[in-house]
Formats: sequence, C-alpha cells, structure tokens
Amino acid sequence: MARKPERKPAARPAAAAPGGRADRGVRGSDPVVAAFMALLAEKPIEQIGFAEIAERAGISLDELRARYDSTLAILAAQIKEIDRIVLAGIDADLAEEPPRERLFDVLMRRIEALSPHKEAVRSLARSASRNPGLACALNGLAVRSQQWMLTAADISAAGPRGMIRAQGLAVLFAGVLRTFVDDDDPGRAKTMAALDRALARGQRWSGFLDDLCAIPARVCGSRARRRRRRDADEETIAA
Repeated sequence: MARKPERKPAARPAAAAPGGRADRGVRGSDPVVAAFMALLAEKPIEQIGFAEIAERAGISLDELRARYDSTLAILAAQIKEIDRIVLAGIDADLAEEPPRERLFDVLMRRIEALSPHKEAVRSLARSASRNPGLACALNGLAVRSQQWMLTAADISAAGPRGMIRAQGLAVLFAGVLRTFVDDDDPGRAKTMAALDRALARGQRWSGFLDDLCAIPARVCGSRARRRRRRDADEETIAA
C-alpha cells in the first residue's frame, strides 16, 4: 500500500475532571457524554444508571431527562461526535487516491478519535457479545455512522447498495476494533494491518456485490430485447 500521509492529531473529547465530574470548561464538550464514557470504561453499560450519570456530569436528573431518553441516546451522541471529528479532518490531498486508500485514511482517523475511549469500546464490545438486543441496537448506530464514513471517502452510500456497503463496513470495522483495544503500540501497527486486511476482504465483497446488482439490469435488458423482437415478429405476420 502507498505510504499514508501524515495526519493532524484528532481532537480529543473532554476527560473527566478531578473528583469524577466531567469538565464543562472544554469548549464543545458535553458533560453528559463525557461522564457516560468515563463510567462505561469502568463498568458494563447495563450497570450504568441515570443517577450516577447525572452525578458524574454535575447536572440534575431533570436536566439529564430533558436532554437524553436513554443510555443508548447518550452513546448515539458520542458516535455522532466521533463522526463529526472524522468529517472535519478529511484530507483533500487524498481525493486522487483509490477508494480503498481513501477509506483506510478515514477509518484510521476514526480510530484515532476513539483512542481516548479504548476501555469504553472494550466494555461495550463485551456487553454486546452477551446481549443480542444491545448488539442489534449498536449495529444500527454503526451502520448509520459508516454511511457517513463511506461518504467521507467519496464512496456512494446511497440506496440499497449503499446500505449493504455500510452494513458490511460496520461488521468489518467491528472486527478491527477487537484488534484496536489490545494494540498498545503508539504507531497502531497491528490495528493498521487488521484494517488493511479487512478492507481487502471488503473490496472483494464489493466487487461481487456490484456484479450481483448488475444481474437484474442485464436480465431486464434481455427481456426487453426479446419483447421487442416478439412485437416486431407479430407486426410482420399481421402485415
């Protein structure tokens, strides 16, 4: 693969302030999201209650309820923020690179943005492996997020084909995250290698998908040609 261009450091979400409360002094930070991610790094999501989120964030329960309906809604806000960080860091110099190179860069930016939350990612993955309902909900969030990542890499995420691409990419990226949470190398060599292999598999699948999606068009075209020939024959006989 071509040597990846040097990337700007991703903006890091707010860390917890001394005393366990989220730091609301960091511009653009959400104390509720910061508190939730800190708690998620400490315990499974199913053990995190609204009262401790509010206490850690330094807000009242009624304010928390006004802003979020559930812990999954808080997690969705965190995922949206990671999306925003990645989208804000798109490298215009990669526009001429092949799609796989562009997607590699986008997803490595995502991993960089997730680095402060490695333990929270590990915790969430463990819970999802034991809870099919949670896994399904997380998949929905991941697919929506990967549609944005595909778009950031200038790969179509529209229509049924785009949705299938996003679903496939969500599954591939989840596998990469399993390597990421155990990769202590500052250069993330293992994570980069896992992502490269995953995208190679995804590229083969995408090629198969494109061929598969082209079949109905070819069949429809063939049927139309047969119909035109039949109509022409009937006109000849009638004449």
